Amino acid sequence: MKFDCLNRRSPPPLPDGRGSELDVRNTTAVHWYIHDLKPRFAQYGAFGLLAAVLLAYSQTRAFHWDEGFHLLAARLIGAGQRPYLDFIFAQTPLNAYWTAAWFGVFGASWRLAHVVATLSTLGSAALLARYLWMRFPVPEWRPYATLTAAALYGLLTYTVDFGTIAQAYGFCLLMVVAAFCAAVAARERPGLWMPALAGALAGAAASASLLTVAAAPAMLVWLWLYNAAGRRWAKAAAFLGGAVVPAIPVLRLLAQGPRQVWFDLVQYHALYRRVDWAGATIHDIDVLSSWLQDTQVFLLIGLAVAGWMSIRKSDWAGMRMESRLCLWLVLAMGAQNMTAHPTFPQYFIFLVPFLAVPAVEGFRAAVLRLGFGGRPQRAVLALGCFMLLSLGRGLFTERDNETWHGLMPAAEKINQVAPRDAPVLAQEPLYILTGRRPPDGMEFTFAHKLDLGPKQNALLHILPQAELDREMKAGRFAAAAVCDDDDQESNIEDSKVYSRKFESGNCTVFWQLAAAGAAKPPMVK
Repeated sequence: MKFDCLNRRSPPPLPDGRGSELDVRNTTAVHWYIHDLKPRFAQYGAFGLLAAVLLAYSQTRAFHWDEGFHLLAARLIGAGQRPYLDFIFAQTPLNAYWTAAWFGVFGASWRLAHVVATLSTLGSAALLARYLWMRFPVPEWRPYATLTAAALYGLLTYTVDFGTIAQAYGFCLLMVVAAFCAAVAARERPGLWMPALAGALAGAAASASLLTVAAAPAMLVWLWLYNAAGRRWAKAAAFLGGAVVPAIPVLRLLAQGPRQVWFDLVQYHALYRRVDWAGATIHDIDVLSSWLQDTQVFLLIGLAVAGWMSIRKSDWAGMRMESRLCLWLVLAMGAQNMTAHPTFPQYFIFLVPFLAVPAVEGFRAAVLRLGFGGRPQRAVLALGCFMLLSLGRGLFTERDNETWHGLMPAAEKINQVAPRDAPVLAQEPLYILTGRRPPDGMEFTFAHKLDLGPKQNALLHILPQAELDREMKAGRFAAAAVCDDDDQESNIEDSKVYSRKFESGNCTVFWQLAAAGAAKPPMVK
């Protein structure tokens, strides 16, 4: 609706004294404009709150042990080393290269990695909100659809807990949601640029984490079956061509060291992840049934199922096809990550955006059925409050208290008692905090469980636990630090190699070689 708010000359008044016709039109237009701004301000406010929550958490309590070897890989890449060929890295490497690029600009820091991951997660939430704003089939519900998705996706405990750390979750969430949006747009357009972009984004996700590999074939099949414009073969070829581009680093490394890459990306996950884990199967059953007692996840799944049923009965042809893509992505990635042995709850975080899309319609249907259709903002506010309270409980009462800040005393003690160039025995997060380079074979703690023979160990940069213990007892390490590992701590203490120790939280630092004839620790090159 057009109106002239800058007209300086007042037109003649109308005969009934109501003022000019232009004044009436202008007033009506202003009222409509202000009315349209209200939901937009609500969205901006909600996303501002979400950004504040995620960024604050990322810099304070966000921490998981596994992010240590991701950060360490990024720092080693920045120093010129190659994953697989120069150190073991049981992941696809794109997120490590991505983090290393940021480290090259701003310096290596877990804080920077957390900010980058958090902004990526926020970007995925913004893309999902834009998709719903543009394509949700009930126009008057679009503002509430975006707010509902922000609550169900952005305030989910797993999103906040894992979308803010230095592992590949944030990057992959951004890539898979962007790929979904590109695939939806590619279905309706005859050109090849959009399917190529969808393939590149889906390939980027798979090149950053093996947990998202199933997303690309699901999108490709959907695009083939429901293509509405252009040639299927050409679009499929463009999609596949785009997917190859982000895989170039892996393909290049595969050409240089096929045995190392094959082991890290295939053999390790297929054969060795469950080594020395007698209860892995029971653990998997517990993980796969944990949604039954998680109120947030239970609500999300329930609303998504209700939404799929509602959309299926509707006459929204476009939404039915797009919700079907969401279902395929959920089933494909869910089935893939269920077979990981052992599996973990955070592996299923990539399903959340595609559960949130139908869950919005499920929430709308529930609001209408309960008689709150006249004031949906109250229902959305109640949902947001519930998700926020559940988030607080999940983050501050049901997770470990270990943080990067809590590890700082142990890291400071290591740097205080060990010469800068002397090797130390530690875990990946402590190598990050101390700024030290780990000795060869100590870049990935879980690999200590393996022993494939001297030749294979050397080729794959594996240091078995028995060899590590021998080197420790021989006095190779100027200091040894152990966190949250009672067996290793007892092993070091019983060896009597070190005469002094320092305890802080769950960490213990040992130093000062006790044996008079102990070998002097060699310098790290």
